[in-house]
Amino acid sequence: MSAIAHDHPVHFDRQRAVVQLAGSGMIAFGVFLSGFVISEPAPYELIMVIQIAIWFLLGLRISCTVAPLLVALLTFNMSGLFSMFVMKDMSEAPMYFAVSTFLALSSVFYAAIIENDHRRLNLIFRAWVVAAIITSLLGIAGYFNAFPGSHVFTRYNRAMGAFQDPNVFGPYLVAPLLYLLYRMLTGSISRAPLLIAGMVILAFGIFLSFSRAAWGLLVFTPILLVIVMLLKERSTAFRFKILAIAGGAALFMMLILGIALQFPQVYDLFMNRAKLVQEYDGARLGRFERHKIGFLMAMERPLGLGPMAFGKIFGEDEHNIWLKTLTTYGWLGAITYQLMIWSTLWFGFRYMLRERPWQPYLMIAWVMIVGHAVIGNVIDTDHWRHFYLLLGIVWGCMALEHRFVRSEAMKKALRSAV
Repeated sequence: MSAIAHDHPVHFDRQRAVVQLAGSGMIAFGVFLSGFVISEPAPYELIMVIQIAIWFLLGLRISCTVAPLLVALLTFNMSGLFSMFVMKDMSEAPMYFAVSTFLALSSVFYAAIIENDHRRLNLIFRAWVVAAIITSLLGIAGYFNAFPGSHVFTRYNRAMGAFQDPNVFGPYLVAPLLYLLYRMLTGSISRAPLLIAGMVILAFGIFLSFSRAAWGLLVFTPILLVIVMLLKERSTAFRFKILAIAGGAALFMMLILGIALQFPQVYDLFMNRAKLVQEYDGARLGRFERHKIGFLMAMERPLGLGPMAFGKIFGEDEHNIWLKTLTTYGWLGAITYQLMIWSTLWFGFRYMLRERPWQPYLMIAWVMIVGHAVIGNVIDTDHWRHFYLLLGIVWGCMALEHRFVRSEAMKKALRSAV
């Protein structure tokens, strides 16, 4: 009997290990599928809906720290549903808000599983890197028509990989590039060639997307990440190492850019897209004029216009996330979104300079959300799956920090009692 009793814990531990391994595999597979969104609903949605249901049925909990994110995202989407009351054609609205609600739940899910085990952050970023490199290679192959049918990975002579839009494809690749950059700045020199190869593939994919928003992220976020790392590090030698490697990486990227511009088709499109203000931006009823008209119109519509209604009126979508929240989710949705973004940035900044196992991932996600808040002035980031993943990462790390502080306070109280 004692032998049987002894075997039971071992058997239970094995079952638990198998369940944890399966759970980790599901998470990695879900993140991997985020790089392949050719249509909506995509396989990513289908797999994640099943996964989210299973995890919560098996006991995954939402903590007090993550709960405000859930409340904010549900309020945001509920206010969007009210906009349907002012729409004449609601045929596309249910699917739009179904995807919006799913993405909101996915963000909360990522925050909850990260709080449950911070080691999943490494798993998430590794899966993201693999997906990004594959979809980047598809975009590059499509741009140069490397094999029959590869043109499906391009649009308007721009690489888009396994995405619907080059303007989503390009920004999706930036966070994995930052992860590889961080690994190169802080890791062993022996791994540098492999990391550089991955960064080159991602940077080339971003460049060939000819997305000005992605280009802006590629320039802005690595600089901001290096600044944050310099603020964090106290060692002068390590700071010098960061500056030296970052400078070398920048020069190398400029060399790659120079080589790419030797191709006439690349050069012509680059010179056209590199203009700060395109003709469709500053023209009469261009992007900026539509922004002005849209904001004035939204001030008279507390419930908004409804999803995609703005594009039907003006022939082009909002291309501005702040305007998008007003027109699609109404005043309440816009206010909720603002509060959510700025609170995320504020609390993320407060915690990201503390020495924790999850600190690198928090820094990368925080830098990326800052970048997305900036490019949101000229592009619509609603329904960007990777943005909701980044949001979940920051809130998950915030929850880890709160749990860590409570644990340390409890240990201190116990020591005092003894």
